[in-house]
Amino acid sequence: MTRYLLPLGIFVALVALLFVGLRLDPREVPSPLIDKPAPAFSLPQLHDPNKTLSREDLLGKVYLLNVWASWCVSCRDEQPVLMQFAQTQQVDIYGFNYKDQRAEALRWLEMFGNPYVASVSDTDGRVGIDWGVYGVPETFVIDREGIIRYKHIGPVSQADLDTVLLPKVRELQGASR
Repeated sequence: MTRYLLPLGIFVALVALLFVGLRLDPREVPSPLIDKPAPAFSLPQLHDPNKTLSREDLLGKVYLLNVWASWCVSCRDEQPVLMQFAQTQQVDIYGFNYKDQRAEALRWLEMFGNPYVASVSDTDGRVGIDWGVYGVPETFVIDREGIIRYKHIGPVSQADLDTVLLPKVRELQGASR
C-alpha cells in the first residue's frame, strides 16, 4: 500500500500545479525590464534604411513602442485601434518591425495603414531579444528618461488604451512638466 503513496503524491502535486496554471492570465507575464532603462538600440528605419533610429533619439519624450510584423495575425486586429489612436496625437507611436522582410512590412503598412511616427526594422530579431520580446504584438510605454514603465502583451484593444495605456501615458506626461 505504501508503494502507491509516492506516485499518488506526485500525481496530486502535478494536478494542483496544472489547476493553478490554468487560472493564470497569459497576458500578465511580468517583465524584468519594467522600471529599468530601455535596452540600447540603433536600427534602420523601415521606410528609409539609410536612416537609423536609436534609444537616444527618443529620450525626452513619452512614447509607445509597438512590436509588430506582417506575418502576425493578431497585429491585424490591433491595427485599426492604433490607426484611430494615432490620429488623436496624444502620444507618439513608434513601430518595431520584428523578424520580418522589409518589402513585406512596407506592403503590410500600405494595406492596413501606418500609425507610426517611424518604424525600425529588426530583421534578425536580436534587438527584440534584448527587449524581452517573445511574441508579437507587444507594446511598451517608455517615459522621458527612456525607462520602460509598462509592457502590454497581445493586441491592443480600445479598452486597453482607455483603461491602461492612456492613463499610464498621461501620468508620465504630467510627471515631468
